[in-house]
Amino acid sequence: MSLRLGDIAPNFKAKSSQGEIDFYEYLGDSWAVLFSHPADYTPVCTTELGKTASLKDEFEKRNVKVIALSVDNEESHKGWIKDINETQDVEVTFPILADENREVAELYGMIHPNASETFTVRSLFIIGPDKKIKLMITYPASTGRNFQEILRVIDSLQLTANYSVATPADWKEGEDVVIVPAIKTEDIPAKFPKGYTAIKPYLRMTPQPNK
Repeated sequence: MSLRLGDIAPNFKAKSSQGEIDFYEYLGDSWAVLFSHPADYTPVCTTELGKTASLKDEFEKRNVKVIALSVDNEESHKGWIKDINETQDVEVTFPILADENREVAELYGMIHPNASETFTVRSLFIIGPDKKIKLMITYPASTGRNFQEILRVIDSLQLTANYSVATPADWKEGEDVVIVPAIKTEDIPAKFPKGYTAIKPYLRMTPQPNK
């Protein structure tokens, strides 16, 4: 199955380190980060899950629920979580899906045959409360994810979902944003009372509206 941005994220039921999970029920009205790992007890993934656990407060304040996936079973996950907690000095509180039959991996296109016939690649999906896919990133097995970038993208997605703005290159929370071209210049003062700077007719900057 080939998923694209804007598609509805498929629902599923699966076993996990925290029991059986219905994905949609687990999400409720939250945003979600769903990300896959090639297998349990792999070194890069151990650091990634540790980093995710350490950012628990950051995800919570953005109303984001995290759910990981690996092709091993739930008992293996529980043993791996002990290692993650020990080596990364964290407490993993989010579920890791047990996808032994690779049903979820196939549903989300997480297996790339030219990379591996059996293991999931490092795919990551950000899913909105409307259950639509907002972002997809796929990393090679040798490269760990940048979780500060993931948080940055979530900040951008949540901001641009509520205001008629886009975020420029390397934007971070609190910095100026771009007014979308659909907003006529004469309408800017009413929509953006903090003011704006027109660098070009098509490039108009304004302070972040919710700050």
